[in-house]
Amino acid sequence: MTEGQASGPFAGRTTAWARNLRTPLREFLRTETGGALVLLAATLAALAWANADAAGYERAWSTHLSIRLGGTGISQDLRHWVNGGLMTVFFFVVGLEARREFDMGELRDRRRLALPLAAGIGGMLVPVGIYLAVNAGRPSAHGWGIAMSTDTAFALGVLALVGRRFPARLRAYLLTATVVDDVVALLVIATVYSEDVSAPPLLLAAGLLAVTVTVRALGIRQVAVYLVLGVAMWGALYSSGVEPVVVGLAMGLLTYAHPAARGDLERATEVFRLFREQPTPEFARSARTGVAAAISPNERLQLLIHPWTSYVIVPLFALANAGVAISAGFLGRAFASPITLGILVGYVVGKPVGIVGFSWLVRRVSGGRLRPPVGWAAVAGGGAIAGIGFTVALLIATLSFTGDELEEAKIGVLLAALAATVVTWTVVRVAALLPARLRLRALLGTAESIVDLAAPVDPDRDHVRGPDRAPVTVVEYGDFECPYCGQAEAVIRELLADYGDVRYVWRHLPLNDIHPQAQLAAHAAEAAAAQSAFWEMHDLLLDRQDALQPRDLVRYAEELGLDVERFRRDLGAGTGAARIAEDVDSADLSGVSGTPTFFVNGRRHVGAYDIASLSAAVKYARKRVAVGS
Repeated sequence: MTEGQASGPFAGRTTAWARNLRTPLREFLRTETGGALVLLAATLAALAWANADAAGYERAWSTHLSIRLGGTGISQDLRHWVNGGLMTVFFFVVGLEARREFDMGELRDRRRLALPLAAGIGGMLVPVGIYLAVNAGRPSAHGWGIAMSTDTAFALGVLALVGRRFPARLRAYLLTATVVDDVVALLVIATVYSEDVSAPPLLLAAGLLAVTVTVRALGIRQVAVYLVLGVAMWGALYSSGVEPVVVGLAMGLLTYAHPAARGDLERATEVFRLFREQPTPEFARSARTGVAAAISPNERLQLLIHPWTSYVIVPLFALANAGVAISAGFLGRAFASPITLGILVGYVVGKPVGIVGFSWLVRRVSGGRLRPPVGWAAVAGGGAIAGIGFTVALLIATLSFTGDELEEAKIGVLLAALAATVVTWTVVRVAALLPARLRLRALLGTAESIVDLAAPVDPDRDHVRGPDRAPVTVVEYGDFECPYCGQAEAVIRELLADYGDVRYVWRHLPLNDIHPQAQLAAHAAEAAAAQSAFWEMHDLLLDRQDALQPRDLVRYAEELGLDVERFRRDLGAGTGAARIAEDVDSADLSGVSGTPTFFVNGRRHVGAYDIASLSAAVKYARKRVAVGS
């Protein structure tokens, strides 16, 4: 098979060079949206169960499960297996996504790390300060860690449901800020809320972490090696008395992400061809290994594990921990409890104040050089939704309190999640009432967008359709023999017809290893360009992709009324070879690994390229230009 399988119309790309690059962040968020609904259902089920049969609820989760190997083993009740065991996998996925953003996402520009880092710190310090103020002088002050951490999965899922008007980049900004408090929260769990720590197994865990870092540095990719090391590290931390969930985050942050390299993709194509010619078990294994090696371990593991954490592990955690027997007397006691009030006010007020306030402070101190990637209304909405502290908050609550105090902490966490959702929805509605231009600035902001296109468009060199001073420029790297490029051509024509202020640029990316006529077709387009007929030839080549032999190309030159002899000479001499090579080099520098790949105002367009998706990208780019003007 030489073509990537499309997951839907206008979603396929030729994949001999490259992975079919769906947006990892959008895939992450799509899973989180569904996961948030399942999590909500599990929370309601836990509440219903606890109120229908509180004793049965506790009895079920207090059931002990032991795992033994020889004379050693671990024995815990089911709740602790979920909280300390399965939740390790959840934090592993959080670490994977944080690492992917650092390696390939918004944070690959290291200057952009400072602001969400500060927002994350502010989003912890202010809520903790509020909780400590409310609980000053009381033993319950020990539970200050409950108010510090946002539930990344739940918050992003709910944001996708109630904050659809917010720009997508808010998710990446919020993700980075919440990962900061996840990291700090896990360190707090490991230090403040771990008792009777034993030094020898703790040192063993540190040694295993050092081994993991070394193995990674040596380039060893076998997942089984890291699985064994991770399980051993978890066991060592458990034996030391330190909460072992921190292992998941550490392993996730160590799992690198990278775009598919051209060499890896070409090797994957070659081993698949060998299997196609000789379908033996040995070549099948080589083909699987070659294809897998072209995709980073980070993305492979996210694809495998993330749905399990969103749809099984986190909802199971909610089912095990969110059950609270609610009565009028209990609610009256809870609303008078400094524990409940500290958590509620800390999350609902402290989180948005901390995130917005520290973001503003960094912008002010940097003289405007560091600005949020979105507008202040979006930052406020992100700060409000960060008040959902469900998962880690409940985890720390179970470590901090027991009995009535634990129940009061749980109701505080649940009420904070509900209130944070309402506040976020309110911010969305208020932003929608602003005048159009002010609303755009409030949502999109004025920060410069990351430019993914390595070689800027040059009207004196590039092949350009549309007005020279158009506010939006769409660049396509394409291959005349690529069927997906032919599919996209009709969309581009419709886009140009619908928007008179869009400029379109074609750049060559012939995939010679799977499209034998692509290079010659690119030369034919350049030979036609020498006679001022590039676009006419471009249209014919994409319309007749099944006929790109030399005689066909000459016939097209005749149809276009070109000087056929000159066209033959130029085609034979490889006219435009240097220009085509420049396009290929710029594609490599821009991280282009398949065709078609689009850039809208220098930023890579990810996902489908149907008219709705490209139109949405063009509208967003136009709004960004309007805000900056």
